[in-house]
Amino acid sequence: MSSSSDWEMPLAVQPKPEHYDYDLEEALTALVGLRAIVPSDAFTAETLGTERAGNGVLIRDGVVLTIGYLITEAQTIWLHPADGHPVPAHVLAYDQETGFGLVQALARLDLPTLPIGRSRDAKIGDPVVVAGAGGRKHSVVARIAAKQEFAGNWEYVLDEAIFTTPAHPFWGGTAMIGGDGALLGIGSLQVQQVRESGTAEPLNMIVPIDILKPILEDLLTLGRPNHPPRPWLGLNATEIDDKIVVARVSSGGPARRANLRTGDVVVAVAGTKVSDLAGFFRKVWSLGKAGVQVPLTIYRDGRTIEARVASGDRNRFLKGPSLH
Repeated sequence: MSSSSDWEMPLAVQPKPEHYDYDLEEALTALVGLRAIVPSDAFTAETLGTERAGNGVLIRDGVVLTIGYLITEAQTIWLHPADGHPVPAHVLAYDQETGFGLVQALARLDLPTLPIGRSRDAKIGDPVVVAGAGGRKHSVVARIAAKQEFAGNWEYVLDEAIFTTPAHPFWGGTAMIGGDGALLGIGSLQVQQVRESGTAEPLNMIVPIDILKPILEDLLTLGRPNHPPRPWLGLNATEIDDKIVVARVSSGGPARRANLRTGDVVVAVAGTKVSDLAGFFRKVWSLGKAGVQVPLTIYRDGRTIEARVASGDRNRFLKGPSLH
């Protein structure tokens, strides 16, 4: 997830300027390293840690786009441009639905910005550069291996995530750059895909840039999208043999207050059976905005019980950006 200056990608997978129609070196200069310090009593400190490091990309004057989990509840942020002079920054916004985060530099970043492209036009098989801070030696020549739905166990769904190979080893906040030199997405995760041979191949999951466009101005001006937040249960769930199993219940969250437990099997939401993670989360979100009662049918210890979770707004559990 982090970026470090004491490693280099193998020369064979580093991008070479002569292979691109755009100015590769200038595009890579738009990447910065990002380090965040989070208070130990923050809601996400236990799961995401109190010191987080990764990458970000300058998308307009002083504004850096990154993956949101790096900066959630951050108290202190430093940006590290290619010239090595750290610049302080603060959190502008973190959007729970997309996973994007925005940071405002508090001193001048004399760097080029990366233009925003159209991720919907990217096709499976297209060559891309997955770029981290520090230029070519921290970047990977990759290709798009898949574009498909992604459900994260933390109540998160992307209709069409982008998956790239080979994987970047320090993926958090990397920039996926298309053939025209424009930004197509931001690196979020490393996942494993099992090949036909049975061996596991690591892929990067990239959040597509197109889903930023409708909310970007809201994030810049309000610190959040200008619509009611989704209902949040405060749990992590996993899919096992077409069953939705509660893997973790957040301390102090709505699910904990409703006495949900690790190991509970979610059979139905508001009377509708659910058998996959994306379907489960989408059914919860379809019931209304944060605060709505979420009726769940739970299978526990050999019997079926009914539970009602008074959903919450996830952001209310977090230490918010100090200026919003």
